[in-house]
Amino acid sequence: MKSAPSEFAERMLHWQLAHGRQHLPWQQTRDPYRVWLSEIMLQQTQVTTVLGYYARFLERFPDVQALAAVHPDEVMALWSGLGYYSRARNLHRCAQQVVAQHAGAFPRTAEELARLPGIGRSTAGAIAAFCHGQRVPILDANVRRVLTRLLGFGADLSSARNERLLWTRAEALLPHTDLQSTMPRYTQALMDLGASLCAPRNPSCDQCPVQDLCVARQEGAPERYPVKTRRLTRRAQPWWLLVLRDAGGRIWLQRRPARGIWAGLHCVPVFASRAELMAALNEHVSHVAPQELAPFVHVLTHRDLHLHPVLACLDERQSPRGACAAMGGAGAWFTVQQSSALGLPAPVRRLLDGLA
Repeated sequence: MKSAPSEFAERMLHWQLAHGRQHLPWQQTRDPYRVWLSEIMLQQTQVTTVLGYYARFLERFPDVQALAAVHPDEVMALWSGLGYYSRARNLHRCAQQVVAQHAGAFPRTAEELARLPGIGRSTAGAIAAFCHGQRVPILDANVRRVLTRLLGFGADLSSARNERLLWTRAEALLPHTDLQSTMPRYTQALMDLGASLCAPRNPSCDQCPVQDLCVARQEGAPERYPVKTRRLTRRAQPWWLLVLRDAGGRIWLQRRPARGIWAGLHCVPVFASRAELMAALNEHVSHVAPQELAPFVHVLTHRDLHLHPVLACLDERQSPRGACAAMGGAGAWFTVQQSSALGLPAPVRRLLDGLA
């Protein structure tokens, strides 16, 4: 980039004021709790999706003390449908740590913030910049795309060394003066540009405020950046879901393992195949005519779950206790209404709601 970094920062500040987002609810505060909550929710999630969840979380948990005080299941239930559930688990752990170790006040520096559960370097930088005007960079996916194009940074970001180099280059572009006002706006400007004009495909370079400074624009190949050769391989995986309902209409739910897909959430029993599901059902439950419901696909970051729900209804002759044995006994019966207070994977919640 031929021009001085200060020119880039100045243009970004002017552009954000004129064209950037101004009215998102978390922009109207410098409360670290609210900024932190928005940043965690916005990881790999669209703003339009986050808005409703953000409002509901603040209504139920108005401060970090309220969030830290509840059972994790209550957090997971409110998070249900937002995806990437490790964020919710870390959200609760982080709140508890802030209360227990920091007297309920979030640390003020990015370095200290990054030591908390679920807060990486970029999220820590965003909180410190927005709330305290600290001169620190961020590198979320959108900002990484903006800066690699601007700088013509073609090094492979699969390498930790190259990632560190980009952090250094990002820091060099930061404003130097009036940081309390410029750092929040500059940080927001990078996010806004990456979320709008500097799109992954077909970027609107003609409207970009720094088009003449952008190396990728000069090369005529903005979509070449960023470079990352090591990518996750997508694969399909069949899951057979046993929706076991007793004579009273209750559903049998189990807690998923602590690691893996839907970790720690409540869920109907999952089997790798139809044969395994039927074997478990037939061994302990008789006189049941299972009904195969319409299969559907649930898309995760690197996996497509091909879900095959099977509904099995017990009658008055059949003991729910025997059915429990078929599932290993680790679980409980819930009405559909009771299940709404649990952390359920979004596709399972939709499935059960359809049976109500």
